[in-house]
Amino acid sequence: MPGALSDGSSCTRSGFVLRAGEESRKMVAKTARKSVAIIVPPKAQSLDVSGPLDAFLEANRHASGGPLYEVRLVAIGTGRTIKLGGMSLVADSSIFDDGRSIDTMLVAGTPDYAIAHDSTDFHAWLRRRAPKTRRYGSVCTGAFFLGASGLLDGMSATTHWQHAAELAERFPAAKVVPDQIYVQDGALYTSAGVTAGIDLALKLIEDDHGRDLALTVARRLVVFLKRPGGQSQFSAHLAAQMADEGKIRSLQHWILDHLSLDLSLVSLASRVAMSVRNLTRVFQDETGTTPADFVEMARVDAARRLLEESETPLQRVASRCGFGSLDTMRRAFLRRIGTGPSDYRERFRR
Repeated sequence: MPGALSDGSSCTRSGFVLRAGEESRKMVAKTARKSVAIIVPPKAQSLDVSGPLDAFLEANRHASGGPLYEVRLVAIGTGRTIKLGGMSLVADSSIFDDGRSIDTMLVAGTPDYAIAHDSTDFHAWLRRRAPKTRRYGSVCTGAFFLGASGLLDGMSATTHWQHAAELAERFPAAKVVPDQIYVQDGALYTSAGVTAGIDLALKLIEDDHGRDLALTVARRLVVFLKRPGGQSQFSAHLAAQMADEGKIRSLQHWILDHLSLDLSLVSLASRVAMSVRNLTRVFQDETGTTPADFVEMARVDAARRLLEESETPLQRVASRCGFGSLDTMRRAFLRRIGTGPSDYRERFRR
């Protein structure tokens, strides 16, 4: 069954079978199992489901006193067989026949998240079940289902960086934080895109059973326990792969490699032999952002990595990343991530 534990039972998902095995259990003393329900919408993103699932199963494998989590997959339709891209998944139950208690509930995302507004039975189920859980949340575009159910109203939340603006527009009562890997607001936990579901699961494991077990799981999955930076670290570089126009794509990569140089609009336009007006239009058409926004985003990304990974003085960080002054860098940080560079370094290193 998809909610397999490490007692040797099997876990069928995505057309293959998981077997827990009898690995060494060293990390955690015997404790009560926590019930985890991963809610699977139609055409779900497979990693939104399998990422957190595997993290919880790895925690089970390394626990000293028996399995820590009883994980099950719950479909939001009447049928339990769900297509995930080119694979099929058989859920343990559906919202229409799952009456068991839930400690932790996560709604997986789907590329077809527009169905969130039409899923009225699921909305009612979420509104009924979420208040009875210790914690609940979403992976990637699963946040749209929570929003359509009213569960994001007045709460801080995040989703995939490409969909954050749309989430904020559709659910103005929510406080969308577009630049975090995951966000906790009370009992609500939301994560960014796809693989960020693993980051969120590691956070939940660490909260439940401590850093040592979470670090062991992270090492086993070959991922960071705490991924450096937020989504913007990836969005600038991912955005550089999005342009179809060769000149624009080349310019983006050149910007990323030359952040300390003059990257004014006039300078960039000259580099690609385009007028300022034409560059602005083509760049925005191809990337969804302006050249100036892309430059600032890339510079903030680079500065964040220096702040996270080194003791480089703030003034030198500003200079190396192309900010005209420390104050310019501070204002860019406040715009992009809501905190200054000094506070960011202190917060990251706690």
